[in-house]
Amino acid sequence: MAVVGPSRHSRVSMSVSMSLMQGGGAGATGGGGTTGAHPGQAVLAAAAQAPPTYYHPAAPAPPPPPPAQDPVQPDRPIGYGAFGVVWAVTDPRDGRRVALKKLPNVFLSLVSSKRVFRELKMLCFFKHENVLSALDILQPPHLDFFQEIYVITELLQSDLHKIIVMSMNLKKQTDSITFFVLGIARGLKYLHSARILHRDIKPGNLLVNSNCVLKICDFGLARVEEPDQNKHMTQEVVTQYYRAPEILMGARHYTAAVDVWSVGCIFGELLRRRILFQAQSPVQQLELITELLGTPTLEDMRYACEGARSHMLRRAPKPPSLTALYTLSSQATHEAVHLLCQMLVFDPDKRITVVDALAHPYLDEGRLRYHSCMCTCCYTTSAGMRQYTVEFEPATSHPFDDLWERKLTTVQQVKEEMHKFIAEQLNTSRVPLCINPQSAAFKSFAR
Repeated sequence: MAVVGPSRHSRVSMSVSMSLMQGGGAGATGGGGTTGAHPGQAVLAAAAQAPPTYYHPAAPAPPPPPPAQDPVQPDRPIGYGAFGVVWAVTDPRDGRRVALKKLPNVFLSLVSSKRVFRELKMLCFFKHENVLSALDILQPPHLDFFQEIYVITELLQSDLHKIIVMSMNLKKQTDSITFFVLGIARGLKYLHSARILHRDIKPGNLLVNSNCVLKICDFGLARVEEPDQNKHMTQEVVTQYYRAPEILMGARHYTAAVDVWSVGCIFGELLRRRILFQAQSPVQQLELITELLGTPTLEDMRYACEGARSHMLRRAPKPPSLTALYTLSSQATHEAVHLLCQMLVFDPDKRITVVDALAHPYLDEGRLRYHSCMCTCCYTTSAGMRQYTVEFEPATSHPFDDLWERKLTTVQQVKEEMHKFIAEQLNTSRVPLCINPQSAAFKSFAR
């Protein structure tokens, strides 16, 4: 739950971790302990300390108390996801800094309420070092007043977007780039083994702590893969710069390969220190992709819509220029470019999977460093020997179940089932949490 400080054993992370501490990031840099915001300022409160009545979202907030004399680690907004806002707050039960995500206006429509319920179930399902999961859920009000959800997760100092933009040391650290690609691939292997497509992999959705341990977050667009190729899937997914060519060309059905393409774009961005395919429109995005990969064949475009195929065939043929990847930076070694080329493949059926990517030699050194001192799956014995896990890149023991979605046909049904689910997830061994309506920060957070 607490933010992890830099490890004295890991030289991979030290140069980047200093930038995280100095440059700010996705969350506060506070760790454990009992220091925190003054109780009158804190957004969170233990339910036993809160007013006995349920909090009504529409009720006006009481006037804030006088400011504390010396507030420490004030609660503050740190980011905005696809469908919610995230704050850095203090858990009043132990003084640790955590992230609090607010999912507002959950029950406006059947589609939006199901989407929120799906994200909530996923956060409670995840158990992996490279995937963000729910640590707790705030106690919900009475069903009649139930309109929004608050989820507590681990707080990490930054995200990959800020590191790419701000960290000057990254340019010199091949180890760090390898480490980040390894973390993304490990997390995606876990998600894909659960049959989950993230559908919005981008640097801003990859949180990083001071040890350079990376966690995939923001599952607002995630869904379970669709085995029936005749069923249409939405194309309104993935930030444009990281969108796979099959989606850009109007494919009605797609697979986990769209996430792998996004990883390839991020890999190139880490090497280049700039967005790899930065276009102003989807059409221009496709043009930049073909300038690198060359004009695709008809077989490569078999999932594209007819209009996109016709547009591509009318253009003058372009030869591939993959050798340009060697000019991205001095870290673009032969092994790096070889893996990158296998990720940036136009045909999704020919694109490398995350399982095969993890077996690529480029990631071997990063894996060794990660499991030597930074993972939680291995440990050092009292005799000083490192005891390694059997499975370095674990998958889920069972896929994520989405059958419940088909049974819920009204907003009221979703509301009742979600309220019941949250009540079942509450950690009975700890004091439940609720929003503190007396908080000075409450008014801006409740908007």
